[in-house]
Amino acid sequence: MERFIGNIDAKADVKGRVFVPAIFRKVLQTAGETHLVLRKDVFQDCLVLYPASIWNNELSELRTKLNKWDEEEQQVFRQFSIEAEILEMDTNGRILIPKKYMQLAKITTDVRFVGLDYTIEIWNKESLEKVTLAPATFKENVKKYLGSK
Repeated sequence: MERFIGNIDAKADVKGRVFVPAIFRKVLQTAGETHLVLRKDVFQDCLVLYPASIWNNELSELRTKLNKWDEEEQQVFRQFSIEAEILEMDTNGRILIPKKYMQLAKITTDVRFVGLDYTIEIWNKESLEKVTLAPATFKENVKKYLGSK
């Protein structure tokens, strides 16, 4: 599957319907993905859309790392799983984001779709701007983490 790249602004209607950007729909269609899985990000106030095959891979990887016979590890797996919902795009390329998820991500109308590897993040535009690094900080972090040592 191709990776999702780019960031696109969109608007959600009062019911929570929003058009998945055409460039992302094309990646999904090319990969034959018909179902998406939505969950709130573990670390940030955004939503993550997983193509079903990627979600299944994530769950499989999580299952191999967590012992189902350990109470705490099983709870982590359970929590990750139950906080997800299956979504389908309608014939117009829209998804319906349930109200609970809209509230968790503080999304009202203005949203930004961000392609992040094999997933798509959905942000409240203002929230994304708050967590985005300043150019100088980004430059220093690139040097710190990717520069030669």
